[in-house]
Amino acid sequence: MFWKKVFLWGGVAFLIYFVAFRPDGAAQVCRSVGGGLMVMAQGMGDFLTGLTT
Repeated sequence: MFWKKVFLWGGVAFLIYFVAFRPDGAAQVCRSVGGGLMVMAQGMGDFLTGLTT
């Protein structure tokens, strides 16, 4: 339980540092993650459409 909190707060601190000192890089990461999620959602939609037709 202790290590879980340590990693969580370490991740939050890294995220704040990354956004504060590398905003362009952080924005690019967000765009990439968002694009990947959209591709996965499109694939799931195509799969479900294929099941119903």
